[in-house]
Amino acid sequence: MSPLTWTVDSQAWELGCGHDYVIVKPPSQVPPPPAPQDAAPWAATQSAVHGGKTLVRLSTQGLSDTAVVLEALRVRVVGRTAPAEGNAYAMDQGCGGSITPRHFAVDLDKDRPIARAVAGNDAGSPIPAVRMPYRVSAKDPEVLLVAAETGSCDCRWYLELDWSSQGHQGTVRIDDDGRPFRTSALDGLPRYTYNTLGRRWEPYD
Repeated sequence: MSPLTWTVDSQAWELGCGHDYVIVKPPSQVPPPPAPQDAAPWAATQSAVHGGKTLVRLSTQGLSDTAVVLEALRVRVVGRTAPAEGNAYAMDQGCGGSITPRHFAVDLDKDRPIARAVAGNDAGSPIPAVRMPYRVSAKDPEVLLVAAETGSCDCRWYLELDWSSQGHQGTVRIDDDGRPFRTSALDGLPRYTYNTLGRRWEPYD
């Protein structure tokens, strides 16, 4: 049994507002962008695919006060096809904020993509990158942000998290509620942004 517990949010948006979805519907049939906290049900009802980038927020902690060492985070691509067809819909309504969180960057176009630790920035003050291995426990949780990007494929992928504790070790699969995460390239797709005054989608400038 794994000594870890975790939750996954695969609908995180950049800085809480910037994201693109690919949807096989004309603008007249797509509802207005949701609030970020409502992204999951909105995307599900539209059969939306992450456009260009998927941000996965992984919250993990131990089941007891005993430390669990997170040894490594790996990326497994299980399928690559031609980019999804449809239109790209931008969720951003004027992003603000100056905090860039530390995260793991993944290039899904690589033959063997890896999760590379990237430093963050808070109004000019560097935030050190996450360095593995490190420890979690019930009292010391950790939130990992994985930013996976593609410019050439409709990619399906998942994560593997290696752990060790008290002489035991194992690997947990991190995916989208039993399914691989899915990210599709945006190149060549018509892109729209929502005009809040006119209450309609318009071509992105």
